[in-house]
Amino acid sequence: MRVKVLTGRALEAALEDVARLRIAVFRAFPYLYDGDLDYERGYLQTYRDSPGAVLVGAFDGSRLVGAATGTPMEDHADDFAGAFAGTGYDLGDVFYCAESVLLPEYRGRGIGHRFFDLREAHGRALNRRYCAFCGVVRPVDHPLRPEGYAPLDPFWRKRGYAPLAGAVATFRWKDIGEVAETAKPLQVWMRPL
Repeated sequence: MRVKVLTGRALEAALEDVARLRIAVFRAFPYLYDGDLDYERGYLQTYRDSPGAVLVGAFDGSRLVGAATGTPMEDHADDFAGAFAGTGYDLGDVFYCAESVLLPEYRGRGIGHRFFDLREAHGRALNRRYCAFCGVVRPVDHPLRPEGYAPLDPFWRKRGYAPLAGAVATFRWKDIGEVAETAKPLQVWMRPL
């Protein structure tokens, strides 16, 4: 296994594989995302367009099996940045850690920590003071919640992140088994860098 930082052309070359990983990994609870490649290509344009973007890739040989992305907060979707309204934080101080996706068979090997380590280091190199991400909020009694499901909250807290009070983004996507997109709340988590 290799985990490495990709920027510029290397980042752009990996985005098609990132799109496939997002569709595969986010299909599971709690995201339940019924994605398609056309949407993904448009969404991932943010990383092509932002000079401050980073992609951390986890490779098994030459195969991308996991990816974590990040951008300066002001370069990411307005839906996420809007959650900071009224919090007193300047978006120019925040590095946004977007997705972390890793195929299930590669979990439990410390790759998630490496994803955060490298994105946080990238944020520091950009002179950001804070690092943030969003996690979808699903009801405890959601009908598709698998038995024994354990949320990632303890992992995030161990890394020093905490929910930012009053900072909830809203993003729309189509859940598996549904015919239309619906709005989902995503809690902002943040920590100082």
